[in-house]
Amino acid sequence: MANDNDNKMSREEAGRLGGEATSNNHDKEFYQEIGQKGGESTAESHDKEFYQEIGEEGGKARSDSDGMSREEAGRKGGQTRSNNNNTNNND
Repeated sequence: MANDNDNKMSREEAGRLGGEATSNNHDKEFYQEIGQKGGESTAESHDKEFYQEIGEEGGKARSDSDGMSREEAGRKGGQTRSNNNNTNNND
């Protein structure tokens, strides 16, 4: 889906294609590894207040998204986790 600028690819298209190529060339372990490295790097360069602020923002966004209370979200998450553990134990 190149745009009409001399058949040049848009940044969006290039990013999408690059992401697809990366996804095709790497497995779950690769993404876990780079996620771990990114998390460690972020932890080294940010303090406790940073995490408090982004947690607060995430909580606000979460509460605005569908009106579900934290209690209900926790209950549903616990049920899902319990169901997943029961399924995995039956293998």
